[in-house]
Amino acid sequence: MSELVVVGCGTVVPEGDRAQSSYHVELGGSRVLLDCGPGALQALARLGLGWGSITDLAITHFHADHVGAIPGLMFALTHGLQMGRRAPLHVWGPAGTVDWFRRVADAFGPFVLDPGFPVEVSEIAPGGEARLAHGGTLRAHKTPHTDESLAYRLEEGDTGVGYTGDTGPSDTLGAFMRGVAVLVTECSLPDEQVSENHLSPARAAALAAEADPGTLVLSHIYPHLRETRDVAASVRAGGFEGRIELAWEGLRIPF
Repeated sequence: MSELVVVGCGTVVPEGDRAQSSYHVELGGSRVLLDCGPGALQALARLGLGWGSITDLAITHFHADHVGAIPGLMFALTHGLQMGRRAPLHVWGPAGTVDWFRRVADAFGPFVLDPGFPVEVSEIAPGGEARLAHGGTLRAHKTPHTDESLAYRLEEGDTGVGYTGDTGPSDTLGAFMRGVAVLVTECSLPDEQVSENHLSPARAAALAAEADPGTLVLSHIYPHLRETRDVAASVRAGGFEGRIELAWEGLRIPF
């Protein structure tokens, strides 16, 4: 059985009840962490997800709310496991990931790339795909957020999960995600306030209507949107009629 678990669904705004962006996917024998924002390690521990046995880390882009906990993850993997670790950690990311890890190692210490087990850092181009450590395929698609930002689709057999990361409107992202069992999409800001590099309820609805996922998970919702209106109802009003879940820490969706 494959499963998505929401580890962190917050935004750049710190909130006491949610870590920043991070999602755990079990697929085809692989245990994948999608992004690793601040608070993700503590949330993994609270949820009993076994941070020490993550096989793959996939990064969408380099904003701090998506990668800020990576140095802590590498430090924990170096010193926090009683039995140590031998299995490699496979890291996937957009253009610039190799250099980013080198700069983080320069700042925090060599353990980032040499924690006592192999760390294999690979860059994946838009349109590219890679085989995950223990089964499953990772496919990448360009998103209009930063110069390097990617969305991911993870597949094994006839099932899969999609994760937009941060994105603005895209003419091709819906087709890339079409038919996934679960689609995690950002839904940052109200329609009247959103910029060109984020989604609003109407934009998330348009994406979901084209992708037609089994379950749509709305995440990365800024507090002032979440606290002032019914986000799921706004997405339905925008034209998506499928199943909707609002992300919260510990939400589990088998697929």
